Amino acid sequence: MELKQGQHAFITGAASGIGYGIAQALAKRGINITIADIDQESLDAVEGTLSSPHLCVRLDVRDEGSWRKCQMLAEESFGPVDILINNAGIGFDGRDVVDTSAQSLSEVVAINLVGVQNGLTTVGASMRERGTGHIVNTASVMGVLPGVPGMGAYSASKAAVVALTEALRGELAAQGIGVSVLCPGLVTSRLRENTIKLGGVVAQTVDERYVSKCPEMAPVTAGEIVAQGITDNLPYLLTHGHYLPAVQGRADALSASANAAESMFRPE
Repeated sequence: MELKQGQHAFITGAASGIGYGIAQALAKRGINITIADIDQESLDAVEGTLSSPHLCVRLDVRDEGSWRKCQMLAEESFGPVDILINNAGIGFDGRDVVDTSAQSLSEVVAINLVGVQNGLTTVGASMRERGTGHIVNTASVMGVLPGVPGMGAYSASKAAVVALTEALRGELAAQGIGVSVLCPGLVTSRLRENTIKLGGVVAQTVDERYVSKCPEMAPVTAGEIVAQGITDNLPYLLTHGHYLPAVQGRADALSASANAAESMFRPE
């Protein structure tokens, strides 16, 4: 999709971190931005800071009614949404899977997955009716890696976003709508603080072996990756090549399992 001045991007979780970095990258291209976030203090802090026209709206992605209200406000200001960035999310709590309550899992899924789905059934559905636009759903590199201890619930929610987005891409291709899934590694953000603000519990630090070797990226750099990915209609947007060997390790394990099963299967 060609990015043009005057288009309208609706970005959730956009008042800080990756969301704000994406807003900066798209604003630089003259795109009108709706900055949607649940944290009013952060919204107030970014008001007037972008280089293109923008609107700040308070959105709880878990609430369909909140989505419809914010969509109406956004489109009154800038017209129909051309780019939807479902970016809002909360982080991991460091608990082992067997120590994660159903309630804790539900809270993570409500924001990281259901929040994305709510955006698709409101703003995304409107885009499908017009037959134009691009959707980016933010997952995580943890959604495509083999399991990382202490990230079970978080990784499960993000893997679901990957699968949801892959299906969505196939469904909307015929309507001329591009779809990408963003799988970021370490990007400077307020994920931990925002998780606590929303009632999440950060129980412990995840084993540093899984995170310390990855350089932390500036949000605006991640934003530029997203902008280019929209232009090229890439299915996957990864920020860090650091993780590719682990991703390949999962693929190799699947291949080995399939080969082993094939050697045991002898059709009559």
